[in-house]
Amino acid sequence: MSEKNNNIWSDQVHAALVVAKKDIRIYYLKPPVIIFGVIFPVFFFLAFAIGRPVPVEDMVPGMLAMALFFTASAVGPLVTPWERQAKTYERLITSPASLGAIIAGDVLAGAGFGVVFSAIPLIVGYVGVGATVSSVLPMAAGILIGAVAFSSLGVLLSAPATQSPSQIMMLANLVRLPLIFVSGVFMPITEMPVWGRAVAPFSPLSYSVDLIRAGYGEETYFPIGLSIAAIIGFSIMFFALAMFFHTRGRRKAVE
Repeated sequence: MSEKNNNIWSDQVHAALVVAKKDIRIYYLKPPVIIFGVIFPVFFFLAFAIGRPVPVEDMVPGMLAMALFFTASAVGPLVTPWERQAKTYERLITSPASLGAIIAGDVLAGAGFGVVFSAIPLIVGYVGVGATVSSVLPMAAGILIGAVAFSSLGVLLSAPATQSPSQIMMLANLVRLPLIFVSGVFMPITEMPVWGRAVAPFSPLSYSVDLIRAGYGEETYFPIGLSIAAIIGFSIMFFALAMFFHTRGRRKAVE
């Protein structure tokens, strides 16, 4: 019985990796993913950073965190609508792969996208303004675990049963943009107004930004251990909610 269970788990892990590989090959270079995941956050950050009396090197943690947030959450919201639009979603959910494996594959694809592209501001910050990483552990945690949390959020946002990617992206930006302003991206949480400091703990991005700032040797608002635990908690919550809402959508699709 134990061997059978191990084989089932092995099959589902393999299925999740296959789904992730499929997403990478098909969706990484799609124009909406590049626009909303890469180009949009760059111009968005520059629009708020240019003209502010802040040293350039102090902007690197915020730029890195925002790039990670947008890129990791860019793939997930678009995969399911595209699958529905291409009439491949029904075939996918009736395959031997479990819904959990499919969602895990989408999360892995989004997280990988975020980690890869977050290397760009990391390198640019080091080469351009000499922003060096002084503590590897919080930096790695902020990027890796943060990518999983943000990708899980993106997959959760793709749950509405629609074939229109534009509708999902409208919902995604309705959720993501407010999080940007309350998470310490443009200024440390300690410098935010009282209402901002009260809302910041409810955003997963707040903890990722804090860990990235810690990686650059800057002052943090939350203890490092708390930030890591919070991001893991957000990841689990987003994944569980994605499972719940996608299960409802799967039943409707089969019916």
